[in-house]
Amino acid sequence: MGEWMAEHPPSPDTVLVSPAIRAKQTWDIAWEAMKGRVDAPVVEYIPELYGADPAQLLETIRTATIPAKPKRLMLVGHNPGMHELALMLMGGGDAAGCKALAGNLPTAALAIFDFDIKDWGHVAYRHGKLALFVSPKLLRQA
Repeated sequence: MGEWMAEHPPSPDTVLVSPAIRAKQTWDIAWEAMKGRVDAPVVEYIPELYGADPAQLLETIRTATIPAKPKRLMLVGHNPGMHELALMLMGGGDAAGCKALAGNLPTAALAIFDFDIKDWGHVAYRHGKLALFVSPKLLRQA
């Protein structure tokens, strides 16, 4: 997935990562594939991401990103909260991606959303447009 992200800009400028070992390893592997090919993002390890439900994840998006003011934010967290949040953020977008995401958010998958907002504090349920959903399985099938 890191290779895919490096080849399909834009890349995130801030990454919020759960402090869990598996989440850190996931980010490290992705970044290793991206390093030298994209600008290095600000990476923050956020304890609140571990085991978070959608409401906690949304609150983290709204508050943890304020100092960095990123244009593109990436979360590296855990299911079921991440999958539930993705479903709750969807207010439309790529029909095939919406259908695929409805079933599962597998390990290392990316759900890329666009929000018509000026501030991360305004991210809200059903206001995200799913721009793309990609997973290791979908890439192997392509």
